[in-house]
Amino acid sequence: MQKFLGIFIIFACVVGGFLMSGGRLASFWQPGEIVIILGAGLGAMVLANPKPVLAEMYRQFRGIMRKNEYTDEYQRQLLMLLYELLELVQDGGLKVLDEHIEVPESSPLFQKYPLILQNKAIITFIADNFRLMAMGKINEHELEGLLEQELVAMEENLLQPSRSLQRTAEAMPGFGICAAVLGIIITMQSIDGSIAVIGVKVAAALVGTFLGVFFCYCLMDPVANAMEQRTKKQMAVIECVRTVLVNHVAGKPTLLAVDAGRKMLPLDSKPTFATLDGWVNQMTGES
Repeated sequence: MQKFLGIFIIFACVVGGFLMSGGRLASFWQPGEIVIILGAGLGAMVLANPKPVLAEMYRQFRGIMRKNEYTDEYQRQLLMLLYELLELVQDGGLKVLDEHIEVPESSPLFQKYPLILQNKAIITFIADNFRLMAMGKINEHELEGLLEQELVAMEENLLQPSRSLQRTAEAMPGFGICAAVLGIIITMQSIDGSIAVIGVKVAAALVGTFLGVFFCYCLMDPVANAMEQRTKKQMAVIECVRTVLVNHVAGKPTLLAVDAGRKMLPLDSKPTFATLDGWVNQMTGES
């Protein structure tokens, strides 16, 4: 909803200010200019990026237009899932997790936390690394090094769509100039016409420059920034899991290991230690 509000404010202020200054809304309707600018931008993205990056860009765009998924309830489910997994390890060793991490979607334990189960990336990260710990002896320094490399590679891949979109956004004013130059060429072909006709054609050409700047700074660049912020929230959640696993391997008690991960969560939804302790007490009381 917030993203739609931002788009509404942009259009209301830009178009409203133009109309207040005596402009006519019909002046913006220049189909040829729009096709040139948006077509060049789309073609540049397709030319510059492989299909997986384009698919991830579309997925992230859809993600930012939905409600924030990293809510307080999401953080609670993540921390409690990790707590339960570590408690199982404490009671029966890593082998008892086989029935849960092999097919998480079928695990009764994972099904208790539907918000986490919907996030394929985090489920895969949890399952893969618990499986890694179950395969053999690994100390906290080795595990931390392996997971750090994985997180760096994952963050680089997830940030690629927003960076590519931002580069395309930076090129939009240039595409606007291309459209304007083509409009001026058309104007010069009618140079023997009346001043009124030439004025209309020059105005149409200048709309191309405006649209290029507008698409860049009012739409595409903010969207790229929102995608980057969403990716950083996602990485903070994965960093939480990494920290919990490393602290567990280092021999920390389950609650302290989960609390270490809690500190990595985004500030706007990070629970306090007292809240985490209350969740644990409630869960252990129910069981």
